[in-house]
Amino acid sequence: MEMLNWIQELFASYGYSVLFFGLLLEFVALPFPGETTMAFAGFLSYTGRLDFFVLIAVAFAGTTIGMTVTYFIGLKAGLPFIRRYGKWFLFSETKLEKTQHWFDRYGSILVSIGYFIPGVRHFTGYFSGITALPFRKFALYAYSGALLWVVLFLGIGKVFGPQWMGIFHLIEQNAVWIVSGIAGLAALIILYRCRHSISARLLRRKGSMNLDSKVNVKVKEPSK
Repeated sequence: MEMLNWIQELFASYGYSVLFFGLLLEFVALPFPGETTMAFAGFLSYTGRLDFFVLIAVAFAGTTIGMTVTYFIGLKAGLPFIRRYGKWFLFSETKLEKTQHWFDRYGSILVSIGYFIPGVRHFTGYFSGITALPFRKFALYAYSGALLWVVLFLGIGKVFGPQWMGIFHLIEQNAVWIVSGIAGLAALIILYRCRHSISARLLRRKGSMNLDSKVNVKVKEPSK
């Protein structure tokens, strides 16, 4: 409750800028309760004190700018810099190794889902830069993941109102599975809608392969 009182005082004094600078600095260095703050901000929009769509824009801007800054730090400074100075940003060796393990296993897709994994999202921007992930690819994954992240946690407070805290803890505990389910469902919808074009491409490819095989058989026939 002390943390919520502190967040409420910040919003009362500084308004939307709390969300922008808090999320930006969370990804760069500052230990800031981003998800809790967004859920509470969503609740403030439920009460009519803040505008929900402005909150989305502010939170998205702070998150993406913070992630972009960490990307270029990783790109220019590399892993030795993170290992040497990470302790000043409260980035422990354990968290660093955990993120490296996840990144090696899941690659660039982690940039999107990493927002929902505690102790991982603060490193994904750095590792994207360290591994020299092309910026366009990084931006595609990072910014789409950021939009989903901010809409989800702001939406908790907006939709559930006074019950936001209980729903927040439930979603926080199962966020990775929820996002995986949403991604899987989206993939199925895309496949279903594009099924005709996919089938046509497969048939064309099969026909081309059959034609090539016939040509190869004719070439291999011995001359009489």
